[in-house]
Amino acid sequence: MGASIVIDVSDQALMRFQHSDDMWRDFPELVPGVIFAKGVSADVSVSGQVARFAEIAAKRLATATEGELPEIQAWRRAFSQMGLKPTQYRCASESLLRRFRKEGALPRLHPLIDLCNAVSIAYAVPVAVFDVSKISGYVEVGYATGDETYLTFSGESEHPPAGEVVFADAASRAHARRWSNRQSGHSAVRDTTTDVLIVAEALHGTALADMESLTTTLADELSAIWPGTPRSAILSASEPRFEFTP
Repeated sequence: MGASIVIDVSDQALMRFQHSDDMWRDFPELVPGVIFAKGVSADVSVSGQVARFAEIAAKRLATATEGELPEIQAWRRAFSQMGLKPTQYRCASESLLRRFRKEGALPRLHPLIDLCNAVSIAYAVPVAVFDVSKISGYVEVGYATGDETYLTFSGESEHPPAGEVVFADAASRAHARRWSNRQSGHSAVRDTTTDVLIVAEALHGTALADMESLTTTLADELSAIWPGTPRSAILSASEPRFEFTP
């Protein structure tokens, strides 16, 4: 592994996020952006922020469908590389853009999720949000061993097959399946959530510049809405690890 980006070290348990070496080998174009934020709550309004980012998405969709956007095309190629049919298993941002194009809005779930979904459609990049209190030790994006357990939003347990890309923790719990396709209900944000790990990933040609803009923009929005200063980093094969202390 490469050098580490140490974000917050104290007497509390240090946690980390990273992609496996195999993922960097197979997807060298990958650019992840990571944010750790404390003090999140559900008693705020993000209507103004959501409207601003939705307007950006609407302008892009006025000239092209989501499937024609370079960000989405890159993810479709990655899904094909993983042996998945890209129009059957869509990355999260494509699914959100598809729904937004058809319905003109996204469902409201929680202020943080609403904000991150709006940022996701504005940038056409998948943005995942995890409740840190539901994570054991670390999260690594890599190929499943077949022993991981995944909890659906309906409460059913699944076991991703060996070789599927998952977000796995130290307890062999999969927090997302098929990479950026479907998140687990276990670590989903709830009204009681306070500390979160936000992960955005891109694969297209201008991914680095776009990810720098996305993480800066989202971190600024978070700090303006909730008390505290979010920590963020852009990861790479040479600096693949993000460490944080809840």
